[in-house]
Amino acid sequence: MRILVTGAAGFIGSHLVDFLLAKGHEVAGVDNFLTGRRENIAHLADNRKFTLIEHDVSEPLNIDGPVDQIYHLATPASPQAYTAHRVATIKANSLGTINMLELACRTGARFLFASSSGIYGDVSAGPQREDNCGNANPTGLRSQYDEGKRFGEACAMAYHRERGTDTRIVRIFNTYGPRMNPADGRVITNFVMQALRNEPITVYGDGMQTRSPCHVSDMVRGIVAAMEADFHEPVNLGNPEEVTIVQLAREILSLVPASSSKITFVAGLPYDPRVKRPDISRARQILRWSPAVPLREGLKTVIDYCRSAKRI
Repeated sequence: MRILVTGAAGFIGSHLVDFLLAKGHEVAGVDNFLTGRRENIAHLADNRKFTLIEHDVSEPLNIDGPVDQIYHLATPASPQAYTAHRVATIKANSLGTINMLELACRTGARFLFASSSGIYGDVSAGPQREDNCGNANPTGLRSQYDEGKRFGEACAMAYHRERGTDTRIVRIFNTYGPRMNPADGRVITNFVMQALRNEPITVYGDGMQTRSPCHVSDMVRGIVAAMEADFHEPVNLGNPEEVTIVQLAREILSLVPASSSKITFVAGLPYDPRVKRPDISRARQILRWSPAVPLREGLKTVIDYCRSAKRI
């Protein structure tokens, strides 16, 4: 097939491109490099089945030839990135989603929107099910991301219901692995870099907030499985096994035994969900998918990635 991936130079997007190319597909990757990194796709420079299109998805895109599938992942996705680029974030998930849906209508392509666990907002207990309408703050500090994703989902369903567009929606929970930007403020890379630099491991608040990290290799499998399934409603993709932030810090320290870092507690963040854990019953039943990479093994891949000289 000929497949379009927006956000192709991003963390998850670049792994998705690799997966699709390995399956023998032709891939056109779209990125404007606002937060995507050229090093993530540098290894594809001589791959004849990969084409890079430098383009901002908030502007309409015309592409020659057939397109069979469109994966729309383009957006700043880390708290640091979507805080620095608030307008670009909401544009990528609103105008960008509409532009990619219009392209899907013109080409007859199947369309997948990469949504987020952020649509659930701050919930008091987990796990989150897809029928939970969420508790997101439409004017909060994360609203450009959370509400952008909610609007993108609404766009996908509107095009499906009115125009018959063949759409899919996945709600991505915490994902980690190689090619995460070590400077983008995510908790795992923060802890890994601090441990490697022998700096204090800074835990915000009491550290009892929970996350459910899913390795990027598992996440990509789930995204592709959702695209291939005949199902139009949202599907959670993530790891249902919770870990507290302080447990995560201790696990990383145990994997960097030479580190002299100590865990330090600092003031909590103004918006930091207490619970992030997906109910993946729908993914198990419909996609036959569940994560397979153990947390400890996955963390080793991040540490190995961050250990390279240019990152420490």
